[in-house]
Amino acid sequence: MRLGVHISGVSKLSQAFEAARQLGANTLQIFSRNPQRWRQGRLPAQEIEEFRREQQRTKISPVFIHVPYLINLASPDIKLYKASIAAYIEDILEADSLGADYIVTHMGSHKQTSEEEGLKRLIEALNIIIEKTQETNVGILLENTAGSGSWLGYKFIHQKIILEAIKQKKRVALCLDTAHAYLAGYDLATKAGLKSTLDEIESLVGLEMIKLIHLNDAKDKLGSHHDRHDHIGKGEIGRQAMKRIVTCPQFKKCAFILETPKDSEDADKMNLATVRKFLK
Repeated sequence: MRLGVHISGVSKLSQAFEAARQLGANTLQIFSRNPQRWRQGRLPAQEIEEFRREQQRTKISPVFIHVPYLINLASPDIKLYKASIAAYIEDILEADSLGADYIVTHMGSHKQTSEEEGLKRLIEALNIIIEKTQETNVGILLENTAGSGSWLGYKFIHQKIILEAIKQKKRVALCLDTAHAYLAGYDLATKAGLKSTLDEIESLVGLEMIKLIHLNDAKDKLGSHHDRHDHIGKGEIGRQAMKRIVTCPQFKKCAFILETPKDSEDADKMNLATVRKFLK
């Protein structure tokens, strides 16, 4: 099983691998830059070289990079929309230089426009991005959302519409966030609810499209659309259901990344230990 966490709090990107190794992780996710700001400059060549060297030393893979929160590929604001496309292209090229395997992205917010218009803008943006980065092998993973505000991706028909409209499909796949799905109304807390969710994904896009599971419990109620994560087994999804997800045969080939709260020094270690117990 490929199991890891989102690594934060390191002063250099290359240090993420040692942090993950000390947790016993064999995969990881990072932000390659400040997720709350636009790019301030490019990574120095030495830091890129160190990142690649540490990846080789630790043999941790696959490597996932989450795009910053400011990027909105569905925005009706033309200035933000163009800036988001340009930043996304830069992030993919940087991910490629680092040797990362995938970029993970939320699907954007349509703001005061319609979901249909937002999806159209997102598709156009992705087609531009893929065309401009076709020399790279970096995959793009569309992450489902909790559906707060005007965010797209809270129901899997959105992913189906996007995947069908992408011109070059081979680099695009899915990330399934368990907390987001539950908060959007998919009842992963029950055996029947998990089956129903898997059946829907299979019928719309195919379960083989899921390359990454963001394994998170949910702090809020089913269908609340409040995007808050909780520790594994301590939220509304619960321990038994989280074990059912981790041991689900359909997810056997997926990597699992935890984005659980880091409210104590040992939080990641505790959550990883819980998941490992599920496998015994």
